Amino acid sequence: MRTDSFALRHIGPKEENLQEMLDTIGVESVDQLIYETIPDDIRLEKPLDLPKAMSENQYAEHIKKLSEKNKIFKTYIGLGYHQAILPAVIQRNILENPGWYTAYTPYQAEIAQGRLEALLNFQTMVSDLTGMEIANASLLDESTAAAEAMGMLFAVRDRKQKKENYNKFFVSQQVLPQTISLMETRANFLGIEMVVGDHEEFDFSEGYFGALVQYPGKFGQVFNYANFVSKCQDAGIKTAFAADILSLVKLQAPGELGVDVVVGTTQRFGIPLGYGGPHAAFFGTKEEYKRNLPGRIIGVTKDLDGNNALRMALQTREQHIKRDKATSNICTAQVLLAVMAGMYSVYHGPKGLEYIADTVHHTAVSLEESLKELGFEQLNSAYFDTIHVKADAKKLREIAESHEINFFYPDAESACIAINETTTLDDLNAIISVFAELAEKDAKETDELSENSRIPADLQRQTEFLTHEVFNIYHSETELMRYIKKLERKDLSLNHSMISLGSCTMKLNAASEMLPLSNPQWGNLHPFVPVEQAAGYQEVLKELEANLTEITGFSATSLQPNSGAQGEYAGLMVIRAYHEANGEGHRNVCLIPSSAHGTNPASAVMAGMEVVVTKATENGNIDVEDLREKAIKHKDNLAALMVTYPSTHGVFESAIREITNIIHENGGQVYMDGANMNAQVGLTNPGRIGADVCHLNLHKTFAIPHGGGGPGVGPICVAEQLKPFLPGNPIIKTGGENAIGAISSAPWGSALVCLISYGYIKMLGTGGLQKATEYAILNANYIKERLKDHYKTLYSGERGRAAHEMIVDCRPFKEKGIEVTDIAKRLIDYGFHAPTVSFPVAGTVMIEPTESESKAELDRFCDALISIRREIDEVSADEPNNVLKNAPHTIHMLTSDEWKLPYSREKAAYPLAHLHENKFWPSVRRVDEAFGDRNLMCTCPPIEEYMEA
Repeated sequence: MRTDSFALRHIGPKEENLQEMLDTIGVESVDQLIYETIPDDIRLEKPLDLPKAMSENQYAEHIKKLSEKNKIFKTYIGLGYHQAILPAVIQRNILENPGWYTAYTPYQAEIAQGRLEALLNFQTMVSDLTGMEIANASLLDESTAAAEAMGMLFAVRDRKQKKENYNKFFVSQQVLPQTISLMETRANFLGIEMVVGDHEEFDFSEGYFGALVQYPGKFGQVFNYANFVSKCQDAGIKTAFAADILSLVKLQAPGELGVDVVVGTTQRFGIPLGYGGPHAAFFGTKEEYKRNLPGRIIGVTKDLDGNNALRMALQTREQHIKRDKATSNICTAQVLLAVMAGMYSVYHGPKGLEYIADTVHHTAVSLEESLKELGFEQLNSAYFDTIHVKADAKKLREIAESHEINFFYPDAESACIAINETTTLDDLNAIISVFAELAEKDAKETDELSENSRIPADLQRQTEFLTHEVFNIYHSETELMRYIKKLERKDLSLNHSMISLGSCTMKLNAASEMLPLSNPQWGNLHPFVPVEQAAGYQEVLKELEANLTEITGFSATSLQPNSGAQGEYAGLMVIRAYHEANGEGHRNVCLIPSSAHGTNPASAVMAGMEVVVTKATENGNIDVEDLREKAIKHKDNLAALMVTYPSTHGVFESAIREITNIIHENGGQVYMDGANMNAQVGLTNPGRIGADVCHLNLHKTFAIPHGGGGPGVGPICVAEQLKPFLPGNPIIKTGGENAIGAISSAPWGSALVCLISYGYIKMLGTGGLQKATEYAILNANYIKERLKDHYKTLYSGERGRAAHEMIVDCRPFKEKGIEVTDIAKRLIDYGFHAPTVSFPVAGTVMIEPTESESKAELDRFCDALISIRREIDEVSADEPNNVLKNAPHTIHMLTSDEWKLPYSREKAAYPLAHLHENKFWPSVRRVDEAFGDRNLMCTCPPIEEYMEA
C-alpha cells in the first residue's frame, strides 16, 4: 500500500473489496458501472487539467510556505472586523475536534442535543446583550443579517403601509460600506427603494417602512439614537440596529430603546479573522416577529417522557416545505462559529466580558490622550473602541506600514484606529510612536491605561446580562473542557458512523485539510488589508478559482458567496445583470422542475423572479415536453432554468442537453444547482451539459465540514458571457468589469475554510478527484443492490443505475402503522444518523454514502436497514407499542427498574451484535415538535424549569 497516497486514505473501499462490490452490483468493472450510469454524450473527452497530486506531507510543507507569504501586521482597520483571542480550550476542543466540526444540521434532534444546547446558549447571549426578546441561531455575516432585517421589516409592514406600497428603507451613511453594498444588491429586486443619508437629517416622511443605523458608527462615533427611534415609532417606521457585540457590554442595549431588530457579527468573540470568514452573525428581534425571523431558531420542548429537550423550532419555515413562500433560506447559518462564540461567553462570563470591554475602551482612551499630547485632534465625541484622528493619511500610512501597522483611512485627512482585545501596552506605544514620527516629536511612552471614559452617562449600560448559570460556572479550563465534552457526547457526528444524507454529501473532512486553519498566519489576516499583505491567500484563492473553473468547464469563478443558498442567489443575480446589459431586463421568469431543491424557488423569489414549476414524468425525470411548452409560452420573459444535475432523484437524465438547448433557444440562461456535483467531478461537468452558471457546495463535494449547519461556501462558476458580472466589493476590488453588488461582507467570503477545498484538490489531483466520483457512484449502487430485496428504490437511470444517491420508498409500511420518521428514529438505536427524510418525496429517505465510506461501514448500514425491515414485518397497525414507534431508546430506559414494553431490552438497544462494541446512546427520547412550537422558548430556561422536570 502506498502510504504517500492521499486518495487511498480518503476513499473508503479498498482494492480487495472491489470485486465483491462489483459482483453485488452485477458489473465487471468500475468503468462499466460509470458507462451504465452517465449518458455518453456528456462524458468528458479528456482528463481534467490539474496539477499532480501531492502527498499529505508535501501538502503540509506547501501550505506552510504559502502561509509565510502573508504579512501579519498589527491591524486596527475595524469596519466590523477585529482581531480576537480564541481561548485554547475552545480551539482544541471545538474548532479542531471532528466531534464538533463533522456534525450535520440538527434535524434529528435526539442525536444533536449537545450542539442544540450550545446554540441555545448563543441565542441567550444575543438576547441578553441586545436586549431583544428572541434571537436566531446565527446568520452568515453582518451584512447579510442587515439585509435579512430589511427584508423582514418589509414583510411585516402594517396594512396601510402594504396597501399604499410604502417601500422606502432608510440606511444611515454611518453603516458599514460592505453592508450598504449588499443591501443594495438585495433591495434591487425586492421592490425596496433604499435611501442612504444622514440619520440626523432624516425627515421621517411617509413612504418609509424601516430604517437601519450603525451602533457605534463606521468611524467609531457612538450616537444617541433615542430621539431617532422615538420619531421613527411616531411615524410608523420600524428600526434596526447593526451593533458591535462587544460594545453592548458597555453601551445601552438597543432593546431598551424599543428597536425592532438588532444585527451584527460575533466574530470578535474569539473567532479568527480568517481574511473575512467564516463568522457567525446574530439577529435579535421582538417575539411578535417570530414567524418571520430568518434562519434557524433553537427552542425548548419535551420528549416522550416529559423531559426537557431541544430542537429546531418552527421548522415549517424550511425551504422544502414552503418553497417560494419561504421566509428566507434556512441554509444561512454558521453553526460551528456560533458554538465557538457562545462558548467564548460561557468561558469568560459577564465579568470576563466586562474586563475585556473595559480594557479595550481604556486602551482607546489612552491612545486618544497620548495623541492629543502630540498635537493631534480626535473627532469622535463619544466612542467605544475606535478613534478618528485628523492627520495626513498618505504620510501616516507610509510610516505606519513601515512599522507593520495598518489603520483605516476614510479620506486624505484622517485615520481611524480600532482597538481590539489583543492590543497590549506595547502595541499602544507602537501606535503612539508612529504618530510621534509623523509629528516629528519624541514619543512619550505609556505604562498604564487611562481610567477615563468616553461613553456618556446616558448611553452607558445599566442592565445585567448573561445571568444564567451556564455563563457563570465554567470559567476554569478544566470545567469548560468537561462541559464541551459533555455536550459533544450527546451528538452523533462522522467520527462515530456514516451520515448518509442524500444531497448533503457528508464525506471525510481530512485532518491534513483542516490543520492549516489553526495557523495564525492564515487566521489573523483582516479582509481589508492591502492585497500585497495577503500574498499567500491570494495565491491560494486564485488557484482554487482556476481549479474550480477547470472542474466545471466554465470561464471564471467567484468565491464570495458564503453558503450554497447565497451561491444560488448570486448566480441568479448574475443572470439578471446579463439580461439587463442586453437590454432585456424584463426577463424575470424562472423555470424550476418540481423535483428541485427547496432552496431554488426561495432564491429565485429573492432575485425578483417569477417561479414557474415544470412537471416530472412518472420515472422522476423532467417532463421535457412540459418544459418546452412553458419555455415557449414565456419566451419573451424567460430568464433562467434552475436544474439540479444529477437530479434530486439521484438520476443522470439523458435529455439534459436537449433541456438546456430548449432554454437557450427561448432566450434564457441555465443555472445548474451544484449540490450533486460529487457525481460529476472528472466525469462530466456543467459546461459540458450546456449550463451557463452553477454554484458549488464546497462543504459537500469539496470537503469543507458541515460544522453542525455551517460553515458553508457556495462559489459560482460562470460561462464567458456572465464573467463581467461576478460580484464585487466596495472596499477591495473583486469581480467582473460590470460587477453586481456584494453578496457577502468580505471580498472573498469565508476565505479561511477555502483552504480546505484547496488542500482537497491539491492532494487528490486529477486521478484522485475522478476516482472519488467513481467510488461515490460505486458505493451508492452497492447499497442499492444490497437493499433491493427489502426496499424499493423509486428512481433509476435508463440502465437501472443510481447516481451517487438514491430515494428509498417507505410509504408501503404505512399499512403497518410505520411512518418514515419511525425508521429514522429507529436507525439511531443502530448507531446511525437517518438519511434525508421526506425530501424530495414525502415518505421516503434519500441515501448518499459518499466515496469515503468503507465496504464494512456500508454493510453495517445496510444490515441495520435490513434488520429494521424485518422489525416492520413483525408489527401491526393495531399494536403501536412497538420497537419502531418507541425509538430511539435511551440508556435511562434500559437501566430503569421497570420494563413494561412488549419486547426485550436487548432488542431495543442491541438489535445487531456489533453494537455491543460501539453503542451510541441518544440523550433524550423522541422529541415533541408541536409542544415546542406552541410553547416557544428560545433562550436558556431558568433553573426552575429543570427542577420541575
